[in-house]
Amino acid sequence: MTYYSDILKNIQAQGNFRTIPTGGSTGYVDFSTNDYMGLGEREDLRSEFFSDRHNRLIPMTSSASRLLASRQEEHFRLEEMMSRLYGRDILLFNSGYHANTGIISAIAGQGTFIIADRLCHASIIDGIILSRAPFTRFRHNDYNHLESLIRQNAGRYERLLVITESIFSMDGDSCNIDVLAALKQKYPSVQLYVDEAHAFGVCGPQGLGLAKASADYDAIDIIVGTFGKAAASCGAFTAVSPVIKSFLINKSRSFIFSTALPPLNSAWTRFIVEKLTAMDSERAKVVRLSRLLAEALGSSRQPSHITPLITGDAVKAVKLSENLLALGYKALPIRTPTVPAGTERLRFSISAAMDDSDITGLKKALSAL
Repeated sequence: MTYYSDILKNIQAQGNFRTIPTGGSTGYVDFSTNDYMGLGEREDLRSEFFSDRHNRLIPMTSSASRLLASRQEEHFRLEEMMSRLYGRDILLFNSGYHANTGIISAIAGQGTFIIADRLCHASIIDGIILSRAPFTRFRHNDYNHLESLIRQNAGRYERLLVITESIFSMDGDSCNIDVLAALKQKYPSVQLYVDEAHAFGVCGPQGLGLAKASADYDAIDIIVGTFGKAAASCGAFTAVSPVIKSFLINKSRSFIFSTALPPLNSAWTRFIVEKLTAMDSERAKVVRLSRLLAEALGSSRQPSHITPLITGDAVKAVKLSENLLALGYKALPIRTPTVPAGTERLRFSISAAMDDSDITGLKKALSAL
């Protein structure tokens, strides 16, 4: 046990020791949430869903993987609805982590070289490692660097899998889908993979993400989205061609060997997404509050529903978070390895459940520290 204790002591000394947050969800304004559309606490939506007797009788467990489970009507209905929205085949996964690790490790077979944005989520990095494919990373949103890497490797591999997030989870900035699509057109061996985890529900037409908002939507080979953030549920999905969907059903280990999502959750997700696609006023409110947040934090970045306040030091980030919580504002410290060393921060995110006074109150609290 000394081995583990020594490592924990070292983590603690660096200001990077983590514990699971405790306490209730009231008594403060929560800027740490990914509930961007404010649906997670909507009791009226839960009451409406469970007022339907059919929903109250849906099983709370699937008891087996998708390849074995007997009760899948709700999964199929959710996939069919999402397919109509995206104009593509849809396959459900248990989480964004399951989706990224399972999809990347399956599709990056022999003859594939992976090029990922340096700030991609850990689930993407883990999927790359599991694939055992050779890979490199390009400087964050630096498409000149990306093209140089594509040019260097285009003749050496059958496929170049370029992976990015549409909105980056810790910085809140976005990729340029049009530039990525142009690179794919220029280099036919390129496949594009876009993770929309932090855009789904919040951005684009009907909240379907930045990819769907682009004129180059068809250039993106694989889209991943999650239901555990703006959609106030759990699970994830990928929007792909029929061939890729069939390939994943046969080759994605996280899909094949995981017990499927509970049917009840898929029914709830479908109920929420049907509401979510029509919530343009809530999305407009998120945009407006995001501008106020950027001003309150003194950020020069393009306003986003995710905005970091860089401290550059883990201990400072933890102390600032504690001080803000004492004043009634929750923003959690983000430290290495989640973000690169020297870019430690507090991560602030907007929810449509907030109002202007929450932002002005935060600004006043920060000025008092």
